Amino acid sequence: MREFRFAALGAVLMLLVTPAATLWAESDRSETYRQLKLFGDVFERVRADYVEEVSDEDLIESAIRGMLSSLDPHSSYLDEKSFGDMQVQTRGEFGGLGIEVTLDENGLVKVVSPIDDTPAFEAGIQAGDYITHLDGEAVLGLTLPQAVDRMRGPVNTDIVLTVRREGRDAFDVTITRDIITIQSVRGRVEGNVGYVRITTFNEQTKPGLEQAIERFKKELGSQLIGYVIDLRNNPGGLLDQAIAVSDAFLDKGEIVSTRGRDTEEGQRFNSRPGDLAEGLPIVVLINSGSASASEIVAGALQDHRRAIVLGTASFGKGSVQTIIPMPGHGAMRLTTSRYYTPSGRSIQAKGIEPDIEVNQARIEETESRRRSREADLRGALENPEGGQARPPERSDDDAEEAPAEDGTSEAERPQDYQLTRALDLLRGLRLFSERVVN
Repeated sequence: MREFRFAALGAVLMLLVTPAATLWAESDRSETYRQLKLFGDVFERVRADYVEEVSDEDLIESAIRGMLSSLDPHSSYLDEKSFGDMQVQTRGEFGGLGIEVTLDENGLVKVVSPIDDTPAFEAGIQAGDYITHLDGEAVLGLTLPQAVDRMRGPVNTDIVLTVRREGRDAFDVTITRDIITIQSVRGRVEGNVGYVRITTFNEQTKPGLEQAIERFKKELGSQLIGYVIDLRNNPGGLLDQAIAVSDAFLDKGEIVSTRGRDTEEGQRFNSRPGDLAEGLPIVVLINSGSASASEIVAGALQDHRRAIVLGTASFGKGSVQTIIPMPGHGAMRLTTSRYYTPSGRSIQAKGIEPDIEVNQARIEETESRRRSREADLRGALENPEGGQARPPERSDDDAEEAPAEDGTSEAERPQDYQLTRALDLLRGLRLFSERVVN
């Protein structure tokens, strides 16, 4: 009895002198062991009693997928095939439909954006569409990697997507799979403006941007008045390429910062001297399909007042995913941090708000009547500086459209209202700066 009392007293004293943190840690470990035992019990019961035999590998893999996908829409498990596909995609070529998707809170596949000149783009898939069925089978209950895997398949094979779009009933779209080769950067001259379209951020993006701007400088020389950087429907991509594109137009200052669970392990990325645009004004176009890396670029240039952001609010993906290879088992994509713009803004679930909001619209001319001018009035005074009087306005019935080089009239060619506004803005800035100088 005496020995028992001494032992009990010793146990009490041990509890009194044991640090609270250690006790909590032991409690956490105990709870973890209890939960792992629960997992083991369920695992064994499924192996023994499920109606069909299931391999241990499938059960474990499914458990891992469920664990990761329950965290947030962007964390997931990649088997060896999916991991290989992802590595190919970041190099700029992969097989599929050409569509960037995410999983919404209701378990439906939501289109972030179609990629330019891909089967999905040509079929009319739009940012914000919901895909409810694949070949007649509901996507509800599938993880995002499972849904993506079903959309991929052999080249030249068809898949039927059931699409739900705001303002209309659900409809089916048949799309033929193809090899998706992404030309990350496209550029062309719009009058005296350099227009750069960035469709995604992959390993080709920074070199493509440099080549496009160099071509503009050679073609326009001193006539070049500015740039439009089009990030609409750009679903994002590689963080380092978003930083490189931002750095191309910034001389100094922070581009983006990332903060994870441990605030001391946050990172800051700063720009280096050198502005590829040499100080010329920039307009950045964004819309609801502009996500992730696109928002990093738009936010950095907006915060530093290096560009005017025009369009509509962006998608709002403000998290960073780290790809962690699992030797022999593919990889896991894990959300490890949030990113912040130079001013400290988190755009998670908010997006980048444009400086000038411009919704996409169809451009239509209004009917006009023939109107008289001063020069039409009988006995009107002549201009003392000479020259011919301005001719009277022509009515719409008198107007004749000159065909374009491809034989189509201006009315027949598709017009991009947001781009038109961006070009007008740059030309207005040029006129204003010339008047100030003069």
